[in-house]
Amino acid sequence: MRKIKFLFPVVSALALTVLSCTKDDITTASDTSPVVASASIDLVNELDIQTGTQISFEKLTAKKTEKSLTASCAVVTMDPQTTTFPKTFYVNFGDGCTVNNIVRKGKLKITFSGLVTETGSTMTIERVNYYVNGNKVEGTIVYKNTTSSPNTPQWTRTITNGKLTDTKGDIFTNSGTHTIKQTAGVSTLSLDDNTYEMTEGTHTVTKENGAKITVTVIESLIKNYSCDYVSKGKLKVESTLLNGVIDYGNGDCDNKATYTQNGIVFPITL
Repeated sequence: MRKIKFLFPVVSALALTVLSCTKDDITTASDTSPVVASASIDLVNELDIQTGTQISFEKLTAKKTEKSLTASCAVVTMDPQTTTFPKTFYVNFGDGCTVNNIVRKGKLKITFSGLVTETGSTMTIERVNYYVNGNKVEGTIVYKNTTSSPNTPQWTRTITNGKLTDTKGDIFTNSGTHTIKQTAGVSTLSLDDNTYEMTEGTHTVTKENGAKITVTVIESLIKNYSCDYVSKGKLKVESTLLNGVIDYGNGDCDNKATYTQNGIVFPITL
């Protein structure tokens, strides 16, 4: 599931909220830079999961997709070469690989304990001197298949030892766990008709000085693989100042959403 841009517009909404606060409110409010960092971290996590999923289907199965996440400038190699699991792939973005205006450099180390479609299998993603849009990203993603019904594949996505160092040198640690379910496209040999739902989970981001933001799923986020945007679902955004909800609408494939706080609705263009 990809929710790359959803938190960036919240910064604009937050700015409007801050303008309506008193001087004392602004002074006592916690640092809001974790909101921006959370958006960057979320973008990277979803990019890396999609890259791993693409490699899994291209290198380990016969399932194909019209979209290619690594064909343009990244180099994918298996090391060591093996016909048995675990299998480890390196995705090398070199000194700079740009796709859809996102610049990545460095490497991803992706290890599969088995096929991502098999219950109990894990896909582990590690960052090796890895940068996205100038931000250095560290930490590990474990994407584990927890399927109990073959008709509804399910995974948990856990981030540990997450660390983002932005272009200004500010450092943000992060962690979180989410549940992902596939609700369409299970029986076909294409990724393009897949639909994923993020049904629950929480992500926290903490700056070195202790400023913190928490984003929690309160209504399943729905993401069609064929659409670039989350089309439905709600997120609760909380910090010292923020206390609102992002709403992605009723299922249309568009770049529109809203952010509501204290009864005030802010339109969002993703």
